[in-house]
Amino acid sequence: MNQNRLDKLTHQILAHGVDGIALVPGPNMAYLSGIHSHVSERPIVLIYPADDEPAIIIPGLEAMKARAAGIPENRIFAWSDDEGYTSAFQQACAMLELSDYLLGVEALHMRVLELELLKRYAPGLSTTHAEPILMALRAVKDAEELATMQRAIAIAERAMERLIPQIEIGMTEKQVAALLTQLQLEEGADAIAFGPIVSTGPNAASPHAVPTERPLQEGDLLVIDWGCLVDGYPSDITRTFAVGNIDAELRHIYETVKLANQQGVAVSRPGATGQDVDRAARQVIEDAGYGEYFFHRTGHGLGVEGHEPPYMMEANTEPLIPGNVFTVEPGIYIAGRAGVRIEDDVVITADGHRSLTTMTRELITVG
Repeated sequence: MNQNRLDKLTHQILAHGVDGIALVPGPNMAYLSGIHSHVSERPIVLIYPADDEPAIIIPGLEAMKARAAGIPENRIFAWSDDEGYTSAFQQACAMLELSDYLLGVEALHMRVLELELLKRYAPGLSTTHAEPILMALRAVKDAEELATMQRAIAIAERAMERLIPQIEIGMTEKQVAALLTQLQLEEGADAIAFGPIVSTGPNAASPHAVPTERPLQEGDLLVIDWGCLVDGYPSDITRTFAVGNIDAELRHIYETVKLANQQGVAVSRPGATGQDVDRAARQVIEDAGYGEYFFHRTGHGLGVEGHEPPYMMEANTEPLIPGNVFTVEPGIYIAGRAGVRIEDDVVITADGHRSLTTMTRELITVG
């Protein structure tokens, strides 16, 4: 476990007036304990009291992860498939005296199963959302986190540099996506952060398109949104390419989005807000007459989750602070014809910002 993060967690727990938090397998558990697991039919709950050592309810076959994390043996409530997990929940709730707790739980991750078991064996338990505590803890990335994300970005960019000369007219979206996945792994990624979005022509008008068997055709715009994982941290980049020769309007749309990206990045500094970033990018697109075709937020935070606060969107007036990492990804999407998105990963510094992505934003022709 990362003691520095645990000390900050204790501070946040006390500042928010709760007695502890409960985590389930996922990004927050990995971030705080180093325990990597996945949600399954075998429930796992890690509990951090404000004034005591952590305890965990965990299947016996994964108990070694809890020991490796440094959780004391008498606070590891391991259970087997034969005996089931109810006794482990009962013992943990009794030992921790959870009936007296106001417990923060992960509203976005905890299942009804775990919540019902905790309340069954701690009948006086009160719960609240733990997200404000966890997001305050994770919002500022330290030097190690930034270095890890920089490696993930560098791997993704190297893979794209290798992909570009291999793209040919007639290849399908699925073929391009498969090749990009392979190249990221060859370049050193632990895994891909998400299935690459590869969309061409009219398919690119859907921001979250899924690759299809549509072949790349002369005159298309090709949108590729990709990223990989390194030590649990993602990269998330989008570039749009011309497939052969494209018409003047599509080139104008591309240049509009490029300028919107530049303006969104340019206003990113300490004290600016997500709303400021969104408005700066959106204004460029609206001024060019394409406002109705930009219908998503300008960006999202990036960390142990691919989407997390802070969000670059209207009504987010929380000031940005050094260590915040987020995407700037304006787009224009014209149904039945084409789409363009350009996305960079940005970190707020003490006196401004730094783009973690370095790949050119100039229009590249492929095929």
